[in-house]
Amino acid sequence: MVVDGEPVELEAEVPETTVTDPTVAEVMAELAALEDPKAREVNARHGDDHGVNLGSLRALAKRLKTQPELARRLWATDDTAAKLLALLICRPKAFTRDELDAMLRGARTPKVHDWLVNYVVKKSSHAEELRVAWFADPDPVVASAGWALTTERVAKKPEGLDLAGLLDVIEAEMRDAPDRLQWAMNHCLAQIGIEHAGLRARALDIGERLEVLKDYPTPPNCTSPFAPIWINEMVRRQHDAP
Repeated sequence: MVVDGEPVELEAEVPETTVTDPTVAEVMAELAALEDPKAREVNARHGDDHGVNLGSLRALAKRLKTQPELARRLWATDDTAAKLLALLICRPKAFTRDELDAMLRGARTPKVHDWLVNYVVKKSSHAEELRVAWFADPDPVVASAGWALTTERVAKKPEGLDLAGLLDVIEAEMRDAPDRLQWAMNHCLAQIGIEHAGLRARALDIGERLEVLKDYPTPPNCTSPFAPIWINEMVRRQHDAP
């Protein structure tokens, strides 16, 4: 999956720990020791305000394993690196619908928002209810989470979705949508075109006419997020697969 122009690998929930729980202060001290000015500079370019290398953060999470209560306490610090770590060591199904809603609205940075949706909300029994609620939210950042969950359904469980209606909304609103919402709508457009052959021509046409992300800088060996290129490349791979 691609989020904000970078691949995101969804992780399985790590096993619960049997060791003595560390305190929040101890974990925060470890995070502080991992602070790297170069990592902070790179993260800042993506709108994230922390200086911890994500590989180091994942290694710490692997060592801590699943610790739901520690995760809640880390989230409450409102520190970005601590929130990211909390999302890696929490138990997604332990959160109520209202807790997840509040967490999303308090997710101030793109990476926290992305990991919350992809690593936690998608694994929750409240995902569909939140998808519907967030999709229509007036806050474009919250709405982008609703679109992300809708894209997941387009790919995995499209039954009951009005796919043509989604294309209507995308066609009417995507070009002028705020960046984060625009990205989420574009992902949904591409997913419809990739997964649903009967709507592919229309999805390609919408992408060509709106030209959203047409000039997005794409690293070598990565697929452009421009929907027509994205759709055609993924369909080609499907056809070439053994």
